[in-house]
Amino acid sequence: MKLAREVEVTRISSAAALSSMREEWSELLQSSESDGLFLTWEWVQSWWRCLGGGSRLFLLAVRAGPQLVALAPFALRGASLLRTPPLRCLTLLGSGTVGSDHLDLIVRRGWEAEALGALGGALADEGVLLALTRVREGSSAAAVATLLAQRGWIREAARGETCPIALRPPGGFPEYLAGLGAQHRATFRRKLGKLQRRFAVRFELARTEEERRRALAILIDLHQRRWKSRGQSEAFCSAGLRAFHQELGALALERGWLRLFVLRLDGRPVAALYGFRYGRIFSFYQSGFDPDFAKESVGLVSMGLALESAFDEGAAAFDLLHGDEPYKFHWARDARQLSSIDLYPPGARGVVLQRIAALAKSIRSAGRELLAPGPRESPT
Repeated sequence: MKLAREVEVTRISSAAALSSMREEWSELLQSSESDGLFLTWEWVQSWWRCLGGGSRLFLLAVRAGPQLVALAPFALRGASLLRTPPLRCLTLLGSGTVGSDHLDLIVRRGWEAEALGALGGALADEGVLLALTRVREGSSAAAVATLLAQRGWIREAARGETCPIALRPPGGFPEYLAGLGAQHRATFRRKLGKLQRRFAVRFELARTEEERRRALAILIDLHQRRWKSRGQSEAFCSAGLRAFHQELGALALERGWLRLFVLRLDGRPVAALYGFRYGRIFSFYQSGFDPDFAKESVGLVSMGLALESAFDEGAAAFDLLHGDEPYKFHWARDARQLSSIDLYPPGARGVVLQRIAALAKSIRSAGRELLAPGPRESPT
């Protein structure tokens, strides 16, 4: 009979304590099933410093003696009618408009039973509404949600966004390209060939801090120009978001994760693509292109060249992240599904909170329908 091992849960609410956890956090993440870009210390620290305003750090650490065996990276968010849900709640660090995917708790392999049980107990004692967004089925966060539901919490789950993903075949990019739809494959080859005949084509990767700063400025400018006639994009719309990408980009470059490309024609920047290579996964984050070159399909060409670069350097998958825009499925044949889970405390209080959240959601939905513009073309 296997004996339960003792663990202790402590709460970390200091930004200084979070800043000091880089090595310990990274080692734990690499020893977990949740290892991914959006749970790295670099991503979370940058998010907290630049976008965590208005929330309180609520990080639960589980230790077995001195060893860190789990982290529950939460923020305690105040009530606001502008958010979903509009109530005071715990959310995973990285939630919101920055676009973090595959969020989760971080649990060391082999410690799942003890760590998740301890975290479930600690969260139950807090009695605060939990709003878990962009989590995977089978994740540690979903497992804790099940434990709380067994304790009488009201569990409300909804299908979330889809993340299209392109898997690298054994033959690399040539085999991958051959497996695409005939029309899309022919379009990519024709557009690239035409550019190569008319211009000196360079697809440059930022490798130094100076190059990174220049390339990010180009990306933001091209992205905003692309969206100017179509309404505001949320990607770089605030000073906080731009500061986040400056801070994260410098850390990601230092770690060797940053993949920020600029497509130049005769030296002129006409498109940019922003992604990350973490482990064996390339994550496509954002792009932009010059509207004057829309007919040349420089956005499509940049995506194909980024896929070629990712597969040539050995990435096992090219994750196009959340969003089921049709253009993504020209490149991807597979997808991963995300979910959102809201957990309300047991009893009458939880029922009341659930009804308030449902009412606020209905009001916001009605408002969006009244104010919604006409349909927009998906970005490419």
